[in-house]
Amino acid sequence: MDSPGGIAVTFVMLVLIVFVVIVLVRSVRIVPQARAGVVERLGKYQRTLNPGLTILIPFVDRLLPLLDLREQVVSFPPQPVITEDNLVVSIDTVVYFQVTDPRAATYEIANYIQAVEQLTTTTLRNVVGGLNLEEALTSRDQINGQLRGVLDEATGRWGIRVSRVELKAIDPPHSIQDSMEKQMRAERDRRAAILTAEGTKQSAILTAEGQRQAAILKAEGDAKAAILRADGEAQAIQKVFDAIHKGNPDQKLLAYQYLQTLPKLAEGTSNKLWIIPSEVGEALKGIGNALGGANPDPRSGDLFGPGPDAGKQPES
Repeated sequence: MDSPGGIAVTFVMLVLIVFVVIVLVRSVRIVPQARAGVVERLGKYQRTLNPGLTILIPFVDRLLPLLDLREQVVSFPPQPVITEDNLVVSIDTVVYFQVTDPRAATYEIANYIQAVEQLTTTTLRNVVGGLNLEEALTSRDQINGQLRGVLDEATGRWGIRVSRVELKAIDPPHSIQDSMEKQMRAERDRRAAILTAEGTKQSAILTAEGQRQAAILKAEGDAKAAILRADGEAQAIQKVFDAIHKGNPDQKLLAYQYLQTLPKLAEGTSNKLWIIPSEVGEALKGIGNALGGANPDPRSGDLFGPGPDAGKQPES
């Protein structure tokens, strides 16, 4: 059996080993990347630990909870805000911030996240309280800029930098939403009616323009056709005239052609009066000379000259 002295020595050795392990654990600390630690020595700020391996004095130095140096995003619950026209709207906000001074974030403010939330709420009510509902719904960039300016200035002494503030949602009362939807629907109907009227107007204008262009083109076509017909008739007349002169017709042929042309003057159902030209007598005279060989006697009214019984005495 072991003696009581050996047991006591073994117990002391175990206690010493445990003590050494505890000292080592409390002396050696590893700070991860993008983290920072504040060391207090005998209850007083001693230094700020950067990422890496560090040695502390056991039972003298105390390492406070590590701080995250990365940019953080905090979404705050909806806050009721009264606008200038006495309407209560619910606004959700999102704040982007980053710890830049671990010492100030530890000793200048007890809970910087809660402080940022409360400061955002009060600043939001001050900013939106000076705007009516329509301005609050359409001026998000302006509200975000004012919030960021106030928060960044107030949180600077806390070792925090507010990089961005966003309004996630602005919810007006349900009655106001219904009224806004009706207004938007009426506006869309009005725009649709205007567009329809504009389309009808443009269609009528284009139709009239097309008809005008068609009429112009038709008139131009008729004019060109008439000119071409007139040119063709003129060329035909010129060819006939040249052919007649080349053929050297006598008086008999001309008189015969003249008499053939006369019936065409009476063609048509609308002709009620037929005026005989004065030259018809000369034409008939030429025909009579051609057929009878004698000159007609104009006083007797016989266009073909005296008959076979002319000059005979009547029998008694």
